Amino acid sequence: MTPRLKSAIYVSALIRRAEAAGAQAYLVRRGADEAGAIFIKVSRLDGTCYVLSPAQRAMLGDEAGGRAWTRPLGEAADEAKAAEYFARQLRFDPDIWVVEVEDAQGRAFVDEPIV
Repeated sequence: MTPRLKSAIYVSALIRRAEAAGAQAYLVRRGADEAGAIFIKVSRLDGTCYVLSPAQRAMLGDEAGGRAWTRPLGEAADEAKAAEYFARQLRFDPDIWVVEVEDAQGRAFVDEPIV
């Protein structure tokens, strides 16, 4: 099993990758450096967005050692629904990271699978 990259390093790389591709990315909330859960909101700049959250280990099957994502709000949500989702997650775990990507094409800039 390959060790997982620290959350702080992963988030920094994600923001740089998005900006290098011409999108904007912002750190909305800083979590625990070592292993805080990372959540990504992708704003399509048309009033819709989607959220990526860490996939549960049971969803990964054979890839249990790697990072994967899920879309807890589906393919499209509005900003208010995303804000409510993040507020619930923060009540559950105050150490989460939240990154917002603004990209009209809806790219998340992650290599890992979205399950």
